[in-house]
Amino acid sequence: MSLTVIGLGPGNPGQLTPEASAAIAAASDFFGYGPYLDRLALSPEQRRHASDNREELSRAQAALRLAASGHRVAVVSGGDAGVFAMAAAVCEAIEEGPPEWRALEFRVIPGVTAMLAVAARAGAPLGHDFCAISLSDNLKPWPLIEARLRAVAGAGLVIALYNPISRARPWQLGEAFNLLRAILPPSTPVIFGRAAGRPDERITIAPLAEARAEQADMATCIIIGSPETRLLAREGQPPLVYSPRSAGMPRA
Repeated sequence: MSLTVIGLGPGNPGQLTPEASAAIAAASDFFGYGPYLDRLALSPEQRRHASDNREELSRAQAALRLAASGHRVAVVSGGDAGVFAMAAAVCEAIEEGPPEWRALEFRVIPGVTAMLAVAARAGAPLGHDFCAISLSDNLKPWPLIEARLRAVAGAGLVIALYNPISRARPWQLGEAFNLLRAILPPSTPVIFGRAAGRPDERITIAPLAEARAEQADMATCIIIGSPETRLLAREGQPPLVYSPRSAGMPRA
């Protein structure tokens, strides 16, 4: 009786960790969002249990019930399962569920999360202090998101934005940009990283003054630099974006 939550990485097979591959090979049943399950090359004996991307808690409960009945269950997430993903949903379900769920063997296998894949494509924007914020207000109120954005921008942190925009949430990213423009320099680099590491990858860089919500979709992770983040132009090559390892000190 076991349940393993597995981070599949951003989608490039080369970024799936050996530990995750071994956990996939050992499981009998897989729960997850359909497109994430489609990434797996399962044997005929391994079973898929696909569900909608908005059914995290019910998916976790179904996986726990099957694991408690004696199966080796895996719950999969894109990126890292512990970053705005299924590991927290499974822990929440365990807390609210029957006592036998707490007795299960439970593991979380880390994966390469989206902001790391995007940062690697752009240079080193996370080279100094940074934070990650989800722009989804499905599970927290928008005023709390605004307060957090003001706090981290004012503190000089690089900001990685997850879940920036969707059909159901079309306005939040534009509001976030407007809020940040009142705090950060207009030239602050903004990296739009869509599907980093996959064949349909698209990485674009714009100054904060020109960044627009229409440049992103739900598959985009956005990294917004700090006032000290730099953009290095290179002839014939994409620019490099990096945040110096030091902060608050005079440049040498």
